[in-house]
Amino acid sequence: MNTYLSPSRFIDSDHPVVVEFAEKHRGTRPDLSDQAVSLYYAVREAIRYNPYTFSRDPNTLSASFALAAGESYCVPKATLLAACARHCGIPARIGLADVRNHLSTPRLLALLKSDVFAMHGYTELYLNGRWVKATPAFNQQLCEVFDVPPLEFDGLHDSVFHAFNRQGQRSMEYVVDHGQFADVPEAFFFGHIRQCYPHLFADDAPTLLGDMQSDLSRG
Repeated sequence: MNTYLSPSRFIDSDHPVVVEFAEKHRGTRPDLSDQAVSLYYAVREAIRYNPYTFSRDPNTLSASFALAAGESYCVPKATLLAACARHCGIPARIGLADVRNHLSTPRLLALLKSDVFAMHGYTELYLNGRWVKATPAFNQQLCEVFDVPPLEFDGLHDSVFHAFNRQGQRSMEYVVDHGQFADVPEAFFFGHIRQCYPHLFADDAPTLLGDMQSDLSRG
C-alpha cells in the first residue's frame, strides 16, 4: 500500500502547492473519509474542467500543473485529487477508461473526429478497507450548462459519470476500462490517445484553444 501513499512523477503529493491546497481543503475532521469528501469537492470546483487544455507535454499531467493552471481536463484533475489524498494519508491511484460522450459540443466532436473520449481519468481512494471511485472532472457550473447533475461523493459509494442527464438523454457510457495505476502510465496513455486521434499528433495538428462553455454560447 506504500506505493499508493508515496509521491510520484505526476501524483506529486510532496509539491509545495499541492501540500498547501490539501491542507487548506482537507477540513478539520479527523476521519479520513470526511477529508476525502472535502478534497473531492475542492478539486471538482477549484479547477475548471476544460478538455482543450490537453497537451502532448507530459508535464501537464501532474497535479501541481493543474493547480497552477486553474483549469484542466479529467486526468490532471484526477491526479490532483490523488495527490491531495496521499498527502493526507489516504491511499490513492488513477483509473483510466474510454467513455462515449453524448453531451459534448459540436466543435469538440469535430476536433476529436469521434464521440469517444479516450483515456478518461478518475481517482480511486482506499477508504474503510476498499477502493472507492471518485470523478472530480466536471465542475458544477459546467454541469448546469449541460443540464447534468454534478457528481456527488460521499466516501462510501463510487462516484462515476451519470448515464443520463435530467431530461433522460444519455450522457456518458463507459466503453473500455483500462484499469488502475499507481501513477499515470505515460507511454500507454499517450500511445492510446495517438492511436485514437492520430490527427492530433500530426505536424499540422489543430491548436487546442477554447472551452466548452464558450462553445455552447457560440451555438
